[in-house]
Amino acid sequence: MCPGPAAGGRPAAFPERVYTQEEVERARRLIRAGHRHRLTVAGSPPFRAKVEEALSLIRTAQMYDFLRTYIREVAEVHGLSQLREADAAVWANSYAVADPLEAAGYLIQKAQQMRDYLEGRPYFGGAGEASAVKERIRFLEELKRKTDDHTIRRRCEEALRLWDESRFL
Repeated sequence: MCPGPAAGGRPAAFPERVYTQEEVERARRLIRAGHRHRLTVAGSPPFRAKVEEALSLIRTAQMYDFLRTYIREVAEVHGLSQLREADAAVWANSYAVADPLEAAGYLIQKAQQMRDYLEGRPYFGGAGEASAVKERIRFLEELKRKTDDHTIRRRCEEALRLWDESRFL
């Protein structure tokens, strides 16, 4: 979904890279106008299946639009999992997606970091991580409230308890 016509009557395109100030401003304008990425998942069949399980949980929590506002791709890597801000992508290894609930929380965290990046707020380090974890906790609360699956609800409760306890460490 790319709202608004550009020159020539075509919809304005989201920048291929989101690196320069001009690209960041263009991305920000499009997002404010309602742009949502067509989220793609690239990787091996087992990786894609695990990510789809995580995306299903994100949909249940009704946070899929939030995710695809800021993230355009989830790609399998054999190295470190990370947000690739310039690509609006998440690189994830098989360990990062092995548990669908943890993977879903991780993707929501990275979407929040991408949001903070585009809005010019700290997106890494203490302040950036605090914002991202807060959004992950919101995801767990929403999923717990909206799921009909008692196992998922219990897992959300346990994850929320662990996040609450970690504040005191």
